[in-house]
Amino acid sequence: MTEVLRAHEVHVVRDGVPILQEVSLSVRAGEHWALLGANGAGKTTLLGLLGALTHPTHGTVEVLGRRLGTVDLRELRSYVGHVNPRHPLRSPLRVHDVVLTGLTNSVERPPRWEPTPQQERRADRLIRTLGLTGRREARWPTLSQGERGRALIARALMPDPRLLLLDEPATGLDLPGREHLLDALDTLRRAHPLLATVLVTHHLEELPPGTTHALLLREGRELARGPVEAVLTGDQVGKCFDLPLTLERRDGRWSVRIRRPA
Repeated sequence: MTEVLRAHEVHVVRDGVPILQEVSLSVRAGEHWALLGANGAGKTTLLGLLGALTHPTHGTVEVLGRRLGTVDLRELRSYVGHVNPRHPLRSPLRVHDVVLTGLTNSVERPPRWEPTPQQERRADRLIRTLGLTGRREARWPTLSQGERGRALIARALMPDPRLLLLDEPATGLDLPGREHLLDALDTLRRAHPLLATVLVTHHLEELPPGTTHALLLREGRELARGPVEAVLTGDQVGKCFDLPLTLERRDGRWSVRIRRPA
């Protein structure tokens, strides 16, 4: 499969403080990665590098075959779907219009801009894929947090990116909202088999069943990386979160509990 992301021995230093140290990652088309770690482990910082939002202090990052530092980041970002649950929309746009703003890379729909009929149809297909057909005309302030998350995923997919980055997409969701989101991500995986995704979380219960690979971060350093079967074990995740843990996987979903002494 084609490589869509490569980070090699990445360091990020801010105000003299190392945030990431010697982190490497390679993501290929059709792979679905999880970035896991405790708060402050460097997950969101790494996602910012992968999404061409920032440069590394040292090391190299290639996104869709283009090395950061040699390309216009704004142009490169237009080829990457980045889902931020803290989307700063304030006006009462309809779901359909929110999704269409993925084409203009803007928060609001630009004045005098009109999508083509083909773009309108694509927006409706994505709305259907994400399970929002009944909410197509609903206004942003009336949406639940889970509906907003799914609308933002549809928005990120409008330019037909090869890479989708999700920064803690289940943040603030109740149980039904989380399950609807994970069902939508699984549907998305089947509908777009070449799409690569990277999802940041610190809750294993929030991982979609189709997750194929994982990277564990602890204090800015790589603890483990590779296929989920090898990485997501009780011992390794326990080291990541500094807890004695037992992991179980059933029907593709993970559960975790603290291992009590015998």
